[in-house]
Amino acid sequence: MATLVHYNNLPTLFDSFFGRPNIVRYQKPATQLPAVNVKEDETAYSLHMAAPGLKKENFNLSLEQNKLTISFKQEEKTDEQTPTYTRQEFGFQAFERSFRLPKNVNTEGISATYTDGILNVTLPKVEPKVEAPTVKQIAIG
Repeated sequence: MATLVHYNNLPTLFDSFFGRPNIVRYQKPATQLPAVNVKEDETAYSLHMAAPGLKKENFNLSLEQNKLTISFKQEEKTDEQTPTYTRQEFGFQAFERSFRLPKNVNTEGISATYTDGILNVTLPKVEPKVEAPTVKQIAIG
């Protein structure tokens, strides 16, 4: 899961020094995720995801507990039949990206458009609520 704020992680160089030699570690298979640019101005955050050649009907945007998830799923099926054999080829393409949103995002005003191969998601900002400090007297019993 990505966040809109960048955190530094320890380099993987330490893994090779402190890891066990001769042990094969499980690695996730390489997947191709679309690149995302995040832009911030005074009124909103903007996410720009490069997704050329995809259809907007296959995108899904969901928001759960201040986590925005952008997913895409497309399945293509082609059938070819001849008198001697049948061949079916399936093409399946899917990805999912999640972003933890800052507290100053107006979740009710999030909007998205898909034009020219770019998915644009606008996350409007709200001013943080400033709570007045409360003064309370506590009786000693």
